[in-house]
Amino acid sequence: MSFNHLPVLLEEVMAGLNPGREGVYVDCTVGGGGHSRALLERTDPGVKLVGLDQDSEALAAASEKLAPFHGRYTLVRSNFMDLARVLVDLGLEAVNGILFDLGVSSYQLDNPARGFSYMREAPLDMRMDSESGITAKELVNTLPERELADIIKRFGEERWASRIASFIIKARENRAIETTAELVEIIKKAVPAAARREGPHPAKRTFQALRIAVNNELEILPQVFKDAVGALAPGGRLCVITFHSLEDRITKDAFKKLANPCICPPRFPVCTCGQMPAIRLVNNRPVTPTEQELAENPRSRSAKLRVAEKICSVLKNREGE
Repeated sequence: MSFNHLPVLLEEVMAGLNPGREGVYVDCTVGGGGHSRALLERTDPGVKLVGLDQDSEALAAASEKLAPFHGRYTLVRSNFMDLARVLVDLGLEAVNGILFDLGVSSYQLDNPARGFSYMREAPLDMRMDSESGITAKELVNTLPERELADIIKRFGEERWASRIASFIIKARENRAIETTAELVEIIKKAVPAAARREGPHPAKRTFQALRIAVNNELEILPQVFKDAVGALAPGGRLCVITFHSLEDRITKDAFKKLANPCICPPRFPVCTCGQMPAIRLVNNRPVTPTEQELAENPRSRSAKLRVAEKICSVLKNREGE
């Protein structure tokens, strides 16, 4: 299938990055190349792009979409947790803007082979890098009940997490759970009928939780954002698009700490800890899609964009350094 992916909050991201006539910009989740292509289309030849993605299919699609801009972009297959190393390998001491478009792409959701969607029959995979790492099938068939319930509760904010985990354990005693459809049926049996009649699809939160666990999506974010700010030149912009409350909460907290890192007791009249702000918040409240975008792309409805600008050249990675 073709890699069709509408870039979310496109105009808002371009305004957030605020590109100049030259500079280097990094798309840490290049996907199908929508945001990256728009950046190159709207800027002068002096603007260069580095695109990261751990999905080889995404990189192939991005390469095709960016082909008209030969010489202005570099694509790297990598998880964005390795951003600092990638930039060192490319010989880049500082960049002018960095974008993170978190979560799963429309292509990954819609491709039956990837196993992300509870609406499509597929093998239970859910890996963003389909060539390495543990699969959702391995998680649901091997994790102890308590660990499975914790993942579903913590990453899916699922009210019925313990009950769902219990039903999964019972089902796998007979035979391994192989497909998304099999898992959906187990979840439907676990969630009480009254709860199934209200709110989103009963499997939505569990599938979200398993996807996050498979891809280690949340734990890496605070350090990744520190690394990103450390890689920015003063005045450079960091843009982060999130799609659910867990991602947005982590992003908000990370930005807050980077913008106000002082650890002095409130009673101190002046700061003595020496922790200097690394960023300023460009928007205190997250930017959300317009009514027009929601009509054109319903999947954008939960998207939130936060933007920060680097204000100092030195970022302390850990307390005491």
